[in-house]
Amino acid sequence: MNEAMLLVLDEGTTSTRAMLYTPDGVRVGTAQRDLTQYYPRPGWVEQDATEIWERTLACAQEMVAQAGGADRILAIGITNQRETVVAWDRRSGRPLARAIVWQDRRTADQCQALRDAGHESLIQARTGLVIDPYFSATKMRWLIDHEPAVAQAGDALALGTVESWLVWKLTGGLHIGDASNASRTQLLALDGAGWDADLCALFDIPPATLPVIVDNAGDFGATRPDLLGGPIPICGLAGDQQAATIGQGCLVPGQAKATLGTGAFILAPVGDAPPRSDHRLLGTILCQLDGRRRYALEGSIFVAGSLVKWLRDALGLVGSAQETEALARSVANNGGVSLLPALSGLGAPHWRPEARGVIAGLTQGTTRAHIVRAALESIAHQAHDLAGAFAADGAPWTSLRLDGGMSANDWIAQDMADMLDIAVERPADVETTARGAAMLAALGAGLHASIEAAAARLPGRQRFAPAMDARVRADRLKTWGALLAASERALP
Repeated sequence: MNEAMLLVLDEGTTSTRAMLYTPDGVRVGTAQRDLTQYYPRPGWVEQDATEIWERTLACAQEMVAQAGGADRILAIGITNQRETVVAWDRRSGRPLARAIVWQDRRTADQCQALRDAGHESLIQARTGLVIDPYFSATKMRWLIDHEPAVAQAGDALALGTVESWLVWKLTGGLHIGDASNASRTQLLALDGAGWDADLCALFDIPPATLPVIVDNAGDFGATRPDLLGGPIPICGLAGDQQAATIGQGCLVPGQAKATLGTGAFILAPVGDAPPRSDHRLLGTILCQLDGRRRYALEGSIFVAGSLVKWLRDALGLVGSAQETEALARSVANNGGVSLLPALSGLGAPHWRPEARGVIAGLTQGTTRAHIVRAALESIAHQAHDLAGAFAADGAPWTSLRLDGGMSANDWIAQDMADMLDIAVERPADVETTARGAAMLAALGAGLHASIEAAAARLPGRQRFAPAMDARVRADRLKTWGALLAASERALP
């Protein structure tokens, strides 16, 4: 390799990776390590922050070696699972408890108490977010209330999302967090420069424990020389879904992207004015560059790829995720089976954390192929619910760009085009989260004049055009609506 590389650290929910990119955005190397998830109680999801750090560092060291040394790395970009909270000791740099993962639902009662007290309108107006255990603030409060080491840390306590944790460890003590991740905590007003005093007081989070909020691209400091063989500047930071939106080149209204990973996350840019949703979508910061913010509306589906993992590991219906496409194609339809994938509650636009999964319509003629097909169909059904909410909020989709592991499934891509009745596009390289972080790192390092200039170099995409009969679409949506209604009636 004769040219300097960009190093991306992509810290996800089930694995962490380091990737090498050329300045033109071509991926030339990947190292990956799995991450352990712990489920100590129903609805609880935890990770070991030390494991996150050590395995991310190991991946980074592997890629630096492939590049030929630290002096061959121009800049680092970091993208991360959002909302996950780490608490650590500023003096030792060690975690004080396990990280609470974004999927965790332990603060559902705390969230309900906030709703009952009438705080949701304030929180939604300022942050663009609904009250839900998904977000970081109640997780932070839970750690302070229930983990003695966190409560006793005093002035040494540091709280942050995963990019903050990694930057701290890489730099040896720099406590910063980017605006896109900060907008997911419920402690930052969409139009506020820093942490909101009223929100911090409401959740009882000491502002001094939180990181300094920075842009998504810039010179944020350098890594400790001993970690990677020399100092490397960190120039890009973004939450994974914002990074994927940038990596898809979705920068103007009408464009939308859907990342089909552990969950499914759909973002649509709305411009430079903070969005307000009347249909329980989330307003979020897409990016902050040179102090100026761009915004997006977001719909979050909690269960997508994790549904296939459940079919494989818990039910044994498939041996691998790759089998699902062939099984879905092996039957003409779902055989009357419908599936509500509420394994972790229902996300947007329903926001029903108490919802439970349902498989309906089983007969003696039902095969595993019908159940698997119904599971895959539920992805497009949830996306259709979101499309209606986006349109009602004045942000209709003219196209949808897919990425993430599940998007490699052609059947899913076509089914989404059919159910949404719009063109669905997929890039040749679906690792758009990492590419977005690489674009931000390149921008921060001065390689591009603007994020639009970086997006102009993106490769082409495969297009899936809608081809479903309108009556078939209507029948499926009618069945889906009935399943949602029955699920709600069944709850106490």
